[in-house]
Amino acid sequence: MSQKIKLNAPEDVKEFVKAASKCDFDIDISYNRVLVDAKSILGIFSMDLTRILTVHCHGEDKEFDQTLKKFAVA
Repeated sequence: MSQKIKLNAPEDVKEFVKAASKCDFDIDISYNRVLVDAKSILGIFSMDLTRILTVHCHGEDKEFDQTLKKFAVA
């Protein structure tokens, strides 16, 4: 499953990583050719957060889906 998101503030990144860390499957975030582990707060902060990011989930979790919806872009 893939979802486009936007993380606007450091608090958004912290909330996203916290939710991702609770999942027992891999979650990646990417834009262009940059790909990082969504459970790595330093990895996400190293990305260009002015861009729309793509989340790739390799599993499903209802709580994490709610977090994705919060940061989703059209």
